[in-house]
Amino acid sequence: MTATESKLWYLEQINLFKSLNEEEMNKIDENSLMHSADKNQYIYFPQEPSKVIYFLKRGRVKIGSYSEEGKEILKTILYPGEVFGEMGIIGESKRKDFAIAMDKDTRLCTLTVDQMKEIMSSNPALSLDVTTMIGEKLRKMELKLESVIFKDAKTRIIDLIKEMGADYGQKIGEETLIKHNLTHQDIANLTATSRQTVTTVLNELKDLNLIYMERNRFLVRDLNAL
Repeated sequence: MTATESKLWYLEQINLFKSLNEEEMNKIDENSLMHSADKNQYIYFPQEPSKVIYFLKRGRVKIGSYSEEGKEILKTILYPGEVFGEMGIIGESKRKDFAIAMDKDTRLCTLTVDQMKEIMSSNPALSLDVTTMIGEKLRKMELKLESVIFKDAKTRIIDLIKEMGADYGQKIGEETLIKHNLTHQDIANLTATSRQTVTTVLNELKDLNLIYMERNRFLVRDLNAL
């Protein structure tokens, strides 16, 4: 880690903390710990106590669960600046999901749930932001469940591309560049489809000139036209 990339520097890049002042950030810095994780390393397992909140600064983390047959159910992939493991704030006692680092040298900062609650109690704006964040995550999970029940595989895959474009796509004129680093199997897991279906749908979109594909990126001609 360079001198510039201090723990406080990492914390200042977290979306949730953008509105905090210097004193508030210093308090979080004093209480938080920095961790690193290797590629494919578990950060937490299902049934672990929900006592720690994670702030992701470098790398990606996948969140998911396992079916009764042991099949991985991928719920979301997180990128730098995002928060996870926060459900302990609203009363979750044990993890329902797993969290796994997807990249080498994934960097995380952590606070205990009790520390986060204490900070929130003296900062109503942060408390509201945390509540809003949790509500938005629950809303997205509900929409994803509805999508699996009511939408066909092709629509689910297209919806995922649109979501990625809206969340972190880069506008280039009318086109949108999406850097994703996802395999076709990752996309299949995120959309409850198969790798073969993902390949077929992406090739169809390419043949229709709706997207251009390179390794680890999509160039979407027009998100609204998908």
